[in-house]
Amino acid sequence: MKDVVVIGAGKIGGAIALMLAATNDYTVVVTDRDQAQVDKLDKHTAISSKVVDITDKTELVKLLKGKFAVLSAAPFNLTGKVAEAALEASVHYLDLTEDVATTKKVEELSKCANVSFIPQCGLAPGFISIVANDLAKRFDTLDSVRMRLGALPQYPSNALNYNLTWSTDGLINEYIEPCEAIVEGKFVTVPALEEREEFSLDGITYEAFNTSGGLGTLAKTLEGRVRNMNYRTIRYPGHQAIIKALLNDLNLKNRRDLLKDVFENALPATMQDVVVIFVTVCGWKDGRYLQETYANKVYSGVVAGKAMSSIQITTAAGITTVLDLLADGKLPQNGVVRQEEVALPDFLNNRFGRAYDPEALRLKLDLEVLPMD
Repeated sequence: MKDVVVIGAGKIGGAIALMLAATNDYTVVVTDRDQAQVDKLDKHTAISSKVVDITDKTELVKLLKGKFAVLSAAPFNLTGKVAEAALEASVHYLDLTEDVATTKKVEELSKCANVSFIPQCGLAPGFISIVANDLAKRFDTLDSVRMRLGALPQYPSNALNYNLTWSTDGLINEYIEPCEAIVEGKFVTVPALEEREEFSLDGITYEAFNTSGGLGTLAKTLEGRVRNMNYRTIRYPGHQAIIKALLNDLNLKNRRDLLKDVFENALPATMQDVVVIFVTVCGWKDGRYLQETYANKVYSGVVAGKAMSSIQITTAAGITTVLDLLADGKLPQNGVVRQEEVALPDFLNNRFGRAYDPEALRLKLDLEVLPMD
């Protein structure tokens, strides 16, 4: 059994801990600075908890020493501190951050590490980067890579057509910070909430627009090889216009704490959500201009004996799959490991990666988490 630490006892951190514990291959210590949050964790013989303020580096390093890995489900503005402690404790490091600045810091720290540093193991960046890179490798010459993803309520009931499904701080960060893209072969930054488009999938109309962080490191990996590349968040039509009014006309982009308070007291959370993934790559193969598309919808379901939302399932499955592949020796054991280094077949064939199988969740099957062979 491998000992790991999960930072953050929220919904995602709790889901990660339970999925790992259910395999009987991992023992998990979950840490959070909030005792009340820790008390909400699911009970399992392979899960223990400890209240630690992760800004206290000495205490965090002490907790990490001797462990196999640390998985950060902490807010993006605290994740860098976990990476620093992981380097000092010499344990493998994985996180879920979408924050560009944090990822750059993690990459710098990894340069002097004798363990693996694997940032952005969530959905976007994360799984969507693995999918896009897999499609891109099928072409002789690339033209465009379009990555679209959204975590949405199945039954929207307000003007924003939205319910809170994950970190409010992370959501606001995506709506405000600059977005990376490749335009006519050049790596550029573009403003968030712009370049709105509409598309339909399974008879449902969606809008998509620029948000920060979704490309991860894939843009740098494919720079010089693709003409246009971008990431946009999927929402139901009408969402973007209201968010732009809140951020720009009411200037809430400069009052993030107020905006967070408004969101968390006006938008209810929901377990009835759906994650929509839509990736399209165009290019030339054998002299023909072709298109390859990956489209998937993942719904809420039962994993490790517990009902989970789709954002819990997909995010937790992303980081646990990468951890499994690392433990199995299928990923580099030191230095920075980018999501595009993860092979899509390896991911989808993994016991956690099976959560992305649309048929399993559509049939409401209990996704049994099996021990490693």
